[in-house]
Amino acid sequence: MAKLSGATPQGGGTTNGSAAGAHAKVTIYYNPKCRKSREALQIIKEKGIDPEIRNYMEEPPSKAELSEVLRKMGRRPRDIFRKSEPLYKDLGLKNKDLSDDELLTYLNEYPILIERPIVVKGQRAVLGRPPEDVRRII
Repeated sequence: MAKLSGATPQGGGTTNGSAAGAHAKVTIYYNPKCRKSREALQIIKEKGIDPEIRNYMEEPPSKAELSEVLRKMGRRPRDIFRKSEPLYKDLGLKNKDLSDDELLTYLNEYPILIERPIVVKGQRAVLGRPPEDVRRII
């Protein structure tokens, strides 16, 4: 995974079953152009956490990675689409017949469609909308 300067080296925390562990690695799926992403990152840093910053626009998460993040969130692919994005309508993603696998393919191929920010800590993840929601897991 790509690191931005200031991010901790990979392996700096645990990712096993100790989801609530104080030392679990924190990753933020981040778009630097997004105000909500910047606000969530600030909240994380104010807690003294130096997270792994994943600019998902430059390095889109794989379908397997998205699936794992969704599992940690207790959500389905349709739950993290940016429905206000014109591409969502252009691609016909309102279609209820699309499978989760098909939706994951769209999220991987068109990362602009991923709602942001998403913060992962151990076995838990949360959509940071509003950004204050990230406090639930950090």
